[in-house]
Amino acid sequence: MYKKNDNIKLPEDPNTIVWKYLDLSKFLDLLMSQKLFMSRSDKFEDQYEGTFSEPTYEEIKKLSENNPEFLDYYKSHREKVVVSSWHINEYESFAMWQIFTQNNEGLAIQSTIGRLQKALKPEINYSQFIGEVNYIDYKKEYIPFDNMFFPFMFKRKSFQYEREVRIISNLSENNIKINDGLKIDVDINQLIEKIYIHPKSENWYKKLVIELVSKLDYTFEIEKSDLESDILI
Repeated sequence: MYKKNDNIKLPEDPNTIVWKYLDLSKFLDLLMSQKLFMSRSDKFEDQYEGTFSEPTYEEIKKLSENNPEFLDYYKSHREKVVVSSWHINEYESFAMWQIFTQNNEGLAIQSTIGRLQKALKPEINYSQFIGEVNYIDYKKEYIPFDNMFFPFMFKRKSFQYEREVRIISNLSENNIKINDGLKIDVDINQLIEKIYIHPKSENWYKKLVIELVSKLDYTFEIEKSDLESDILI
């Protein structure tokens, strides 16, 4: 269940639009399992994921001089944090299609901050938090470490184009086994407001997606991509 954390910031408007770009197999897995995959934080491509900026690391190193377990704990903690990434944007993004889909195939889920909050179901063993990522200069800027989620809510400025919102869980106090990640229960009809099919996909692919969604008894809207609009001369 979504819980508020005063240390984690989020856009105030619950109608802020967010997107998730994914391939058809991951989309079908989401619909059929009614579970959202959350990736282990140390499995992201960005090697800085869940680490600290240089000013913060220097401070932690000093604290670790007499307590080496302190630093070891932070290193291993990355294996126990899972994340689902969403992109804030009023409109669909050509760049996101390019980065997260291949071969002119794939889908984009359109949702809102409010829908994400309502879609998360109560978990017995752990809580879900939602927060907006801060983009900073890792050589100069300080990341506070008074909260176990904080290193995971910061990224380097070179990733600013992602405009990322994260659903995030800390499983360090649980005995849940995590390999590449974890699937969490979600209310699909709350999670998904609309889906957009890849603007460069062929007609057979579009028909396939529409048919599959219908056979699985989902009724959310399937929109034509704005990037596919007819040219007016």
